[in-house]
Amino acid sequence: MRIVIIGASRFGIATAEQLIENGHEVVLIDKDATKLEHLAEELDCGFIEGDGSLPSVQRDAFGDHADALVALTNQDDENILAALVGKSVGFGRVVPQIVRQELLAVCEELELENLITPHATVARSIVRSLEEKSEASLDLRTHRAFEVLFYKVGAPCAGNTIRDLDLPRDVRVIALSRGEEERLVENDTRLEEGDGLIVAVAPEAQERMDEIMSKERGEEETRQDGEED
Repeated sequence: MRIVIIGASRFGIATAEQLIENGHEVVLIDKDATKLEHLAEELDCGFIEGDGSLPSVQRDAFGDHADALVALTNQDDENILAALVGKSVGFGRVVPQIVRQELLAVCEELELENLITPHATVARSIVRSLEEKSEASLDLRTHRAFEVLFYKVGAPCAGNTIRDLDLPRDVRVIALSRGEEERLVENDTRLEEGDGLIVAVAPEAQERMDEIMSKERGEEETRQDGEED
């Protein structure tokens, strides 16, 4: 297959390496010419410098034929736009990476059916591993309906530990994402603004969890409004 990847992120590079190893033809698009120059010494694929959300750049990458477009930049909105443009250009399959949970419904409305949700995927793997290896872990054996959700840490929460959040009983923070890094957490893990929390939430606790995170965002917005006044 001929696969076009937008975004020389760590995930984008790893995906390109795997596809090349499996014998596929890859074209990698990124705005950073210097990064592409370095990658040219490591990856046996095509490179295009430019904005991957532009039709002209995608048509150049498409060439005579391409089987799929995978948008793996670190910005969800860019990935969504690139996927929509890719459909119009003629890619048979478009696959954007989406991190923010609230954008999943938008993708559904836009009929973007093939999505990459890395944080949720990692979380599901962790939960599955815990269920298989420890009967007591997270009490998940008796709560099969746990949802895996992703929450963004706002300024009011930054500096606190997981324990400080005073989360509902049926909520367990599984992992934390910081930039492109993901790690397991302990109760004393200290949070930073912009961190992502990958959380297992029982249905009866989801409303309370949403309230906690919404309150944090609301307090931040209220403070910012006060500063502007």
